[in-house]
Amino acid sequence: MSEAAVDSGTLCLFDVDGTLTSARQRVTPNMAEFIEKLRTKVRVGVVGGSDLCKIKEQLGNDGETHIGSSVVDRLIQKVDYVFAENGLVAYKNGQLLSVQSIQAHMGEELLQEFINFCLNYMAKIKLPKKRGTFIEFRNGMLNISPIGRSCTQEERNEFYELDQKEKIREEFVSILKEEFKERGLSFSIGGQISFDVFPDGWDKRFCLGFVEKDNYSTIHFFGDKTKPGGNDYEIYSDPRTIGHEVSCPEETQQLCQKLFFS
Repeated sequence: MSEAAVDSGTLCLFDVDGTLTSARQRVTPNMAEFIEKLRTKVRVGVVGGSDLCKIKEQLGNDGETHIGSSVVDRLIQKVDYVFAENGLVAYKNGQLLSVQSIQAHMGEELLQEFINFCLNYMAKIKLPKKRGTFIEFRNGMLNISPIGRSCTQEERNEFYELDQKEKIREEFVSILKEEFKERGLSFSIGGQISFDVFPDGWDKRFCLGFVEKDNYSTIHFFGDKTKPGGNDYEIYSDPRTIGHEVSCPEETQQLCQKLFFS
């Protein structure tokens, strides 16, 4: 990559699911090649709600199936920034910058109260199928999934279609907002089967605190869940970014081609 050719004053930040990849799927070779090409023009970062392991599976394996630190190393070397869990696990130029802790921030009492309420609520939801891992504990957030994260892709799609009609996640979040109002918690719905819960201010804007220090003149953000309640909404509408709403990886690539290569 020719350093002289790169516009170091411009940063492009990309959501992962629905923006660089199909939901929970691996990046296509074509998109991976395009990201590499884009890095010859501007700085590039990814910011996902998922943990580093899941982002790595989608963007970092180069077709390999094993899990290991070398795979993580390859992912964080492919782009200038990797922000997992909205930036609560942050890498720059291959170096770990910061890791936040939700349990330290919330405290065990509130954490258990919230988890117990969610488990009780989900026990009463009737779905065509239920699987395992209904609450996934991450560094900076809780991920809540009424169907369970161990569902197959087919079951994931089935739940998503049902959720689109019956607003299962939307209603769940609405109840949680009322039950835990003024407790310092925020909620965002992303992907197909779950929603995230995190302390106020720990949405995807959290990553901007890191990139601001590098004095970019322009920060573009690309995401698909940009409506209120979606997990891209806050960073998409933040005055520090130029937000771009996309519906699929193909649209992301077309838009970047128009912006940076035409």
